[in-house]
Amino acid sequence: MIELLTANTPNGKKISIMLEEINFKYKVTKININKDEQFKPDFIKLSPFRKIPVIIDHDSNKKSLFESGAILIYLGEKSGKFYNKDQRTNINQWLMGQMAYVGPFLGQHHQFHHYNPGKSEFGEQRYFKIAEKIYKELDERLSASKFLAGNDYTIADIATFPWIARHEWHDIGLKKFINLSQWYKEISNREAVQKGYDLLKKGETIPEV
Repeated sequence: MIELLTANTPNGKKISIMLEEINFKYKVTKININKDEQFKPDFIKLSPFRKIPVIIDHDSNKKSLFESGAILIYLGEKSGKFYNKDQRTNINQWLMGQMAYVGPFLGQHHQFHHYNPGKSEFGEQRYFKIAEKIYKELDERLSASKFLAGNDYTIADIATFPWIARHEWHDIGLKKFINLSQWYKEISNREAVQKGYDLLKKGETIPEV
């Protein structure tokens, strides 16, 4: 059984979606980041950077992992799904792109545009432009490839999807990006994605395009 210590964020949803996709038994232990539970000593032992998500694999001597990309790789290797050995170099590129670029910069866009509008015109403009650029670049890639790493749905798509699922926060206009929209709709229709997106089992649904 996998224990998922997390909050209801895009990074948290990556892992619950993956666990649903590979049909592993898991339980969610909520970490309330609004109450700084990620800074408690017991959690820091598991996650040195004080970040969610973390998993504990109770079937493998309580092995723990932090960083969502590393967790996806671990689960891909453990399950043999969505991380094809022959495609790993390409999958890794798009996974690392999400980890280093898509997630962090859309996260900054959330901070300035969604949570703190009006506090920094420079910040709002800077990250709006970067967010729009990310949409364009993903759309361009998906004009030449069904999924991010190729023809197959992989952990690279699972990692990226929850960030695009906050498109209503971004105000970029997902509908304008035909290929990205099609990719988003196709993934949204997967039953495991719908279940995993509802991380806290409160009936949360995936935003439509």
